[in-house]
Amino acid sequence: MNVEIRVTREEWADPEIPLPRYETAGAAGADLRANLPPETRENGVTIQPLHRLIVPTGLRVAIPAGYEMQIRPRSGLALRHGLSLPNTPGTIDSDYRGPLGVLLTVIGTEPVTLHHGERIAQAIIAPVVQAGFTAVDSLDDTARGSAGFGSTGRE
Repeated sequence: MNVEIRVTREEWADPEIPLPRYETAGAAGADLRANLPPETRENGVTIQPLHRLIVPTGLRVAIPAGYEMQIRPRSGLALRHGLSLPNTPGTIDSDYRGPLGVLLTVIGTEPVTLHHGERIAQAIIAPVVQAGFTAVDSLDDTARGSAGFGSTGRE
């Protein structure tokens, strides 16, 4: 199924940076790239260990009603540099029209410098189901009951 995501660029954004795109035919995520403001393009931006930074993409998106954009880490950056998202997956709602930034953190021990145009995260487009919530006097019983974290073992 194809879903159209309409995209505009911020006035300051570099139009040479590609729009999000799928790098292989079977990719689930479209790569998002850092589109840095002119004053930081030459040297990039550095994130210190255990710090957070919103890295701009230079984009604004219109996601159709009934869908969300999930922002997820890129596995190679996570493995090699400990670069992740502190709120993974991040959610971009269908009614949001502000700047698309990627909240990144370094969970490794070394600072990470991101360069202009570098792939920094991936975007997954997913359907959204909004549930109704109803107050009731009791819930049905299940075999698991109230057993919580770790109750099903390590398997």
